[in-house]
Amino acid sequence: MIASTQTNHPLVSGKSDAEAQTPINVACAHLKKAGLRITQPRIAILTALIKRTQPASIEQIHGDLAQESCDLVTVYRCLAAFEEIGLVRRSFYHNGTSLYTINQGETNSYHVVCKESNLVEGIDQEATTELRRCVTQIEDLLKARGYTDVTHMVEFFGKAPQAQAGRMADQANAPARTQ
Repeated sequence: MIASTQTNHPLVSGKSDAEAQTPINVACAHLKKAGLRITQPRIAILTALIKRTQPASIEQIHGDLAQESCDLVTVYRCLAAFEEIGLVRRSFYHNGTSLYTINQGETNSYHVVCKESNLVEGIDQEATTELRRCVTQIEDLLKARGYTDVTHMVEFFGKAPQAQAGRMADQANAPARTQ
């Protein structure tokens, strides 16, 4: 017998309670508006994304899910569908691995990825504001030239100070080579 992934989640009924709009409610409303079904695996994946404060790979998101919630292929397919409707943003590690964050209408945040440890760290608010100003200026220029549906992707990569310090400590503790 094949178990149905269709859910009896309260959001499926379309009833609007007077309760506050939680992130999962907003995400499920986005799914419904796009014509996508609200299923248990999708709710689980969205919940995992909402709990994360930094971009995560598909494998990391899958690791956050309960054992029986869904398989890795389902996570791939759901994230592709979520990206297509604008519910998630995709960014990348320096090696090309995709990273995902939930997109619930907030302005883009920017981050830097350590090339050695893959640590993702947010960029401070002042730098983010200046970068956002520059990107908006360029997008407006492109729109004035006739481009439509203009988007952007900005990625920063570097070696984190703690990664460099750790590597130097490892080298200092390594046995000396003799020839």
